[in-house]
Amino acid sequence: MSFLNTLQRHMDAVSTLGDLEPELNAMADRVYQCVTRNGKVLFMGNGGSAADCQHLAAEFVVRYKAERRPLASLALTVDTSILTAHSNDYDFSSVFTRQIQALARPEDVIIGLSTSGNSANVIDGIQAAKEMGCFTYAWTGISGGKLLDIADSTLRMPSTETARIQEAHMIIGHWLCEEMDRRLAN
Repeated sequence: MSFLNTLQRHMDAVSTLGDLEPELNAMADRVYQCVTRNGKVLFMGNGGSAADCQHLAAEFVVRYKAERRPLASLALTVDTSILTAHSNDYDFSSVFTRQIQALARPEDVIIGLSTSGNSANVIDGIQAAKEMGCFTYAWTGISGGKLLDIADSTLRMPSTETARIQEAHMIIGHWLCEEMDRRLAN
């Protein structure tokens, strides 16, 4: 496949993200309320989505572009001791659930990234967060998978191709960071 073909598939996938603007603005409002009321934003996902979670949590804590106070955020994907001990002693499908039970509070926002919408550990984590009273978001591909019926809100990217979905997730994630910078800038 040529680079131009890949670029066209990327442009096709992101060209309709503007249709999500009402949902994105509602998410920004909820995240803003969360962080201004001393809540946390917890991210979880697998593989490339795990890396995206780590990236976004870092942008929240450090800053994106503007100077602002640090925002409480964690990627539940980065502690290798927790990930390996839990997966060895219990099961990988509950690796995020256990962390949510330990770290989350009802005022927190939980964001699960799953390109298929069917990642068992993200599903279990979202369910645990809802039981605790947290507001939950699933960022998925076009179908939404099982998360469509579980998360409080599902942002479905207009693609079935994993790489294009992840690219769209990062556009949204970077916009969310930029929006928090705008709202909280010193």
